[in-house]
Amino acid sequence: MNFVSIQLDSSSNEPLYLQLFSKIKEAILSDELIIGYRLPAIRRLAKDLSVNNVTVINAYKQLESSGYVTSKKGSGFYVTKPNTPEISLMTLPPTTIKENCINFSSASPHPAIFPTDSFKYCLDEVIDRDKGFAFGYQEANGFMPLREILAEYLEKTHHIHTSPSHIQIVSGAQQGIDIIAKSCLNAGDYVVTETPTYNGATDAFKSRSSRIVTVELTPFGIDLIEFEKKVNVCKPKLVYVMTKFQNPTTLCYAPHTLKQLLILAEKYNFYLVEDDSTSELSYTDRAPYSLKAFDTQDRVIYIKSFSKLLMPGLRIGFLVIPDALLDRFTKTKQMTDIASSGLIHRSLDLFFRTHKWEEHLSYMKAIYSGKYELMLSQLENLKALGVTFNIPNGGLCFWLKLPKGLSAYKLYERCLESGLLILPSTLFYSTMHKERDHYIRLSFAPCDAKEIVEGIAILEKCIKKGLS
Repeated sequence: MNFVSIQLDSSSNEPLYLQLFSKIKEAILSDELIIGYRLPAIRRLAKDLSVNNVTVINAYKQLESSGYVTSKKGSGFYVTKPNTPEISLMTLPPTTIKENCINFSSASPHPAIFPTDSFKYCLDEVIDRDKGFAFGYQEANGFMPLREILAEYLEKTHHIHTSPSHIQIVSGAQQGIDIIAKSCLNAGDYVVTETPTYNGATDAFKSRSSRIVTVELTPFGIDLIEFEKKVNVCKPKLVYVMTKFQNPTTLCYAPHTLKQLLILAEKYNFYLVEDDSTSELSYTDRAPYSLKAFDTQDRVIYIKSFSKLLMPGLRIGFLVIPDALLDRFTKTKQMTDIASSGLIHRSLDLFFRTHKWEEHLSYMKAIYSGKYELMLSQLENLKALGVTFNIPNGGLCFWLKLPKGLSAYKLYERCLESGLLILPSTLFYSTMHKERDHYIRLSFAPCDAKEIVEGIAILEKCIKKGLS
């Protein structure tokens, strides 16, 4: 590689050290720089590029913390490309689940607990009541009575005040994220996300040629100090967060963090995207706080999905949209699919109005809380092996940190051979993160009690084998 030919743009909002980091990283990933290659000395490269030594030092440190190089005292920095394979959360489970394999990877409910009878009643009632109108096109934003009942539901259960006109029905959270990306982002725009995070969201943002900037999580939510520093530099259009039972870490944001995010959104003029899929599944008396509930300046785009709570195949969720973005989002939805299924909209409306939603949610919480307590008790056995985890008190998953020296991806492969499917942290971190191979996510959603006990036993054996 000809380092002298590297072009750095001093007029860009992106710091010079990050530009240099990206150039060298690309050369490593493309095999232009091979493993073992010694990077130029700091002073020499700084002189060649007409930058100060600190710029090169920070770039090299970023490469080292990201796993692309290692430093040898008194010798320099050497290329060590990350060796964990890339796998996709969107395609992993369907392509790798074997017959009789215990599935700790999926956070979707088992079909046996779908409310098929009660939803069938609603479907039949809607067809009898509305005849052919049930199969016509709806408004692009969705069936108005459904939007009205959802606004009431948000007010009552989430303390989110909104109007039906600001609600847009979408075909699941993934379409909602895609509509947000298409409505708000242009090539080169920055999006800030937590790390680790849901890669289905980052893929949607990248499809608009946007740039992803990641910020670490603390026990109280996103690291506000690191966050403001990066926001001040990159000036993002959007900030994507999961404030309640975050995927994959399961943490819930503290009220102080939520309020400070809103202050920073106003100060730096960006929109916050709050993705909420399982906030109803709290197994204590204290429900997690919602960012949108504190939003007095209309800075939050709220996404609500029913996939984890109702039936994923319905493909339905909704957005709560700030007033300034309404027209833009409506046009994007029209161009995406004209309108979602009217029959499903009308049936879900009746499902809520006949109180079947409350009955089903109570039923689901009873089932899930039992599975949660069982998996929690079984996971206690792993602490003796050096496994650590926080107790989430809700949601559908556990996030486990593995003992030092144990690869999450290799453990995933070993478990799969033994009949257990887990998710390694390589799915949730970017390729440059130093922690990307240290965690696994386990979900109890599709499993019965026997599978949970057997699955944790397999996991324990595989961890022991990996440590031996």
